[in-house]
Amino acid sequence: MSTSLAWDQRYSGGEFQFGDAPNDYLRAQSWRFRPGMVALAVGDGEGRNGVWLARQGLAVTSLDWSSIGVAKAREFAAQHGVPLDAQHADVTQWYWPEARFDLIAWIYLHLPPEDRTIATAGCLRALKPGGLLVLECFTPAQQGRRGGGPKIPELLWSREIVEREFAGLDVLELTVGAVRLDEGPRHQGLAEVVRAVLRKA
Repeated sequence: MSTSLAWDQRYSGGEFQFGDAPNDYLRAQSWRFRPGMVALAVGDGEGRNGVWLARQGLAVTSLDWSSIGVAKAREFAAQHGVPLDAQHADVTQWYWPEARFDLIAWIYLHLPPEDRTIATAGCLRALKPGGLLVLECFTPAQQGRRGGGPKIPELLWSREIVEREFAGLDVLELTVGAVRLDEGPRHQGLAEVVRAVLRKA
């Protein structure tokens, strides 16, 4: 199982492990976002998604359990001249505020099932009415591919997991299939993913 120390080691080099551009699916949803929206990027690593959201005029909290990743996210935000509330925290232990966020970006955050349930419950608590959750994660079909993703099967997502963990949210989009990733050295090539846009009533 990956640990925060393992991620610290991955992020300790100068290169962005997943590139410095935002996730393509998140960027494709930009028509849904408005300046001034309050956003949370969970498992944001070196800050590529959080900083991009901040550059769109959103007020962003970036959350990751790697202290090295968080430090790089803060530096990345400073380079772009945007505010970013980058916090070093475990999503299973973080205080999830009530109805605070207009948008939560859950991009390639893979957790053990019991931890995933804690974090998804936190998302449901923290979304405002009308708030959006944008998700992209690897599915079991990714196993054996070189494009990235967890080697432990229970960390992977599926359409059914999305529907179960976020039951009660309205489904605006929910697709499963192959996409081509070009996100730094760790996400390259054809990948099998689930993508979702969900909205709190």
